[in-house]
Amino acid sequence: QVTLVESGGGLVQAGGSLRLSCVKSGRTLSEFGMGWFRQAPGKEREFVTGISFGGASTYYIDSVKGRFTISRDNTKNTVYLQMDDLKPEDTAVYYCASRRYGGSYYKIDDPMDYWGKGTLVTVSA
Repeated sequence: QVTLVESGGGLVQAGGSLRLSCVKSGRTLSEFGMGWFRQAPGKEREFVTGISFGGASTYYIDSVKGRFTISRDNTKNTVYLQMDDLKPEDTAVYYCASRRYGGSYYKIDDPMDYWGKGTLVTVSA
């Protein structure tokens, strides 16, 4: 059984940092492109950042460029999202998702193979 489990969320003040982790079990991570999505209260889920299955390509939406960094460690079957200079508008439940042989950019309605259950990030002003 394949699972994705996110961790690392929490409450942080504006300007602070968090590092989210997404551990994949059941299938080797190296075959999968990975994306981080988020859903803020009362809003639709949006794509935030992605990394291709080979790791050579990354993509960030404009609002997080220069503040967020996605990375992967295939030896640990883990994808990370380093979030710096957090802002209240980053408050959301953050989800990781995978797509076999996927790239770094995903539209919200793209079919993903697996989704995690999410981790809550709350940024106070």
